[in-house]
Amino acid sequence: MTGDPRFGILREALAAHASDADDAARVSAGVFEAAVALVVRGREPLELLLIKRARRQGDPWSGHIALPGGRRDQSDDSLVRTAVRETEEETGLDLDQFGLYLGQLEALRPSSAVLPQLSVTPQVFGVPADSCASAVSAEVEAVHWLALDVLHLPETRSEAEVPLPGGACTYPCFRIGDDIVWGLTYRILDDFLARAPRVFPPR
Repeated sequence: MTGDPRFGILREALAAHASDADDAARVSAGVFEAAVALVVRGREPLELLLIKRARRQGDPWSGHIALPGGRRDQSDDSLVRTAVRETEEETGLDLDQFGLYLGQLEALRPSSAVLPQLSVTPQVFGVPADSCASAVSAEVEAVHWLALDVLHLPETRSEAEVPLPGGACTYPCFRIGDDIVWGLTYRILDDFLARAPRVFPPR
């Protein structure tokens, strides 16, 4: 476990969103439950764990920059458990052993009608500065630790034209090197940064 005081501040900032977003009764019929792990590593500056999904035929998120996570399994007693299990399966990082649970963000759904009907609840964890992760699943091409300060830089926020079955659309995004973070992951990170201004003050 980590005693980084910044994690205490972050847990406090997220406390208002830790009550009942995991209530299955609130999920509409035909909508699958899923969770992602927003893992913050206690370095200076703080870092965020991202994955690059492998390119796979039929995967609507093929090649995307994302957060580790996936659908809730029948054996998962909560969406926190889903996030913990998926993170270890995809990156080898054991949040049961090394993670400190900090809270959750509000559930979101993909905005595109061509994507699966999912309710995705982001679960937030802090991990020590020496924590490691790697691509241990065939579904993951690579993992990256991104300094959260980068997300506050004006030049990081941009727009991207994304080809879709119905035609190209323009979406807000974060540009990180040669990659873009858009869609659901962008919305989650944007919400996260807005809810934790004391931990990640804008420059």
